[in-house]
Amino acid sequence: MRNIALILPVALALAGCADMTSSQRATATGAGVGALGGAALGSLSGNAGMGALIGAGVGGASGYLVERNR
Repeated sequence: MRNIALILPVALALAGCADMTSSQRATATGAGVGALGGAALGSLSGNAGMGALIGAGVGGASGYLVERNR
């Protein structure tokens, strides 16, 4: 039962990305990577949540801009 509880959200998230454009995928990927990096850096200062929010915003914007300028 525990395996299903872990696999189901991942499968649904991946299925939701099936119809995305390349720009949308780049924005989502940038936001995800930025959130992870921001949380890691934010945890060093004691505020991982704020770091994740800032990282997601910067990463999403960066992913969008890079994809649009290709």
